[in-house]
Amino acid sequence: MASVLVVEDDQFVRSALIRHLTEASHTVRSVGTALEALREVAHVRFDVVVLDLGLPDLDGAEVLKMLRGVTDVPVIIATARDEESEIVRLLNDGADDYLVKPFSVDHLSARIAAVLRRARGHAGDGPPPRAIRVGGLEIDRLRRQAELDGTALDLTRREFDLLAFLAERPGVVVARKELLAEVWHLSYGDDQTIDVHLSWLRRKLGETAAKPRYLHTLRGVGVKLEPPA
Repeated sequence: MASVLVVEDDQFVRSALIRHLTEASHTVRSVGTALEALREVAHVRFDVVVLDLGLPDLDGAEVLKMLRGVTDVPVIIATARDEESEIVRLLNDGADDYLVKPFSVDHLSARIAAVLRRARGHAGDGPPPRAIRVGGLEIDRLRRQAELDGTALDLTRREFDLLAFLAERPGVVVARKELLAEVWHLSYGDDQTIDVHLSWLRRKLGETAAKPRYLHTLRGVGVKLEPPA
């Protein structure tokens, strides 16, 4: 069972989602505007948000960015838009999954279950170490904070996830396909997405691809993070 916020302006669709998700033993709250969604998330802790893009007061893509500024709650986009470029862009902007209308409620329930497994299922047999340390890097997964030589790093959600994933495997070369699957939750995608985020991350770590300190790219193989020699 999950606590679900449905953000959908079509009253018929909202009612159907509320009814079927409640029948599936989820606790459901619903709103029809972006402003109401942001207020709900600010005051209530949800397990997952189902977000429509065609809201009357603000486009859902902008709402996603605002949500990512205040919470890490998993977000499933539910919309009639089906352009691949937009799907990739929204996933890169922080969406955890994407459903194109029309879809069955069983399909949505399965996606909710999968997103929650990803969010909750990395703990394994015990809690992960609170801090990961690699050289002068210290990454606190619980607080989602990272420091370099004692100075806090201002990272986006995706930059933090990428850095933490690599830091948990110091010295191990991680294939780009694995990064797409584990950090972006994509089964396919453009390598440029990874390159752009690595470039931003390098800049914040005070290094470049030509003169790496922590992030090392092996052409045609993958990426590894290791402390400076």
